[in-house]
Amino acid sequence: MDDLDRQILDILRRDARTPYTEIASQVGTSEGTVRNRVERLTEEGVIERFTVSTRTGNIKAMIEVSVKVDVDTTEITEQMTEWDQVDFVWQVSGEEDVVLVVDAADTRAVNQLITRARELDEVKNTKTRLILDERLGRSP
Repeated sequence: MDDLDRQILDILRRDARTPYTEIASQVGTSEGTVRNRVERLTEEGVIERFTVSTRTGNIKAMIEVSVKVDVDTTEITEQMTEWDQVDFVWQVSGEEDVVLVVDAADTRAVNQLITRARELDEVKNTKTRLILDERLGRSP
C-alpha cells in the first residue's frame, strides 16, 4: 500500500459514497486509477466493507469486555460480531480485551447486550460507556 492508496482510503473513510471522479480530482490521478485501486484494496481485504453512519436517535455505547487469561479472543470476537446492534468488535490492549461498539434502540437493548456478554463463560467483567456525542475526524 502506497501513499496514493492511503489518500484514497482517507477520503472513503469520511464518505464511502464519494464518486471516483471526485476522489481522482482530490488526489491528482484518473478515475480509472482510483477504481482499480479501490477494487484491489477490496480484493486484498484492506477495505473490508463499505458502511453507513447514521444519526437515528439510538443509544450508542462501548461495552468493554475482560476475558479470562486462557481465552482465545479471536473466537469470542467472531461470536460477538454476529450479535444484532453491534457495529464493531475490537480486540484491544489494556485492562479490557474486547470492545463492542453498539448502536441500540434504547438502554434496555444496551443492557441486554451487556447481559449477553456477561453470560459467556469466558467473560470476567464488563464496563460500559455511553457515547454522548460523535464527530467525524478530519482527513489529512
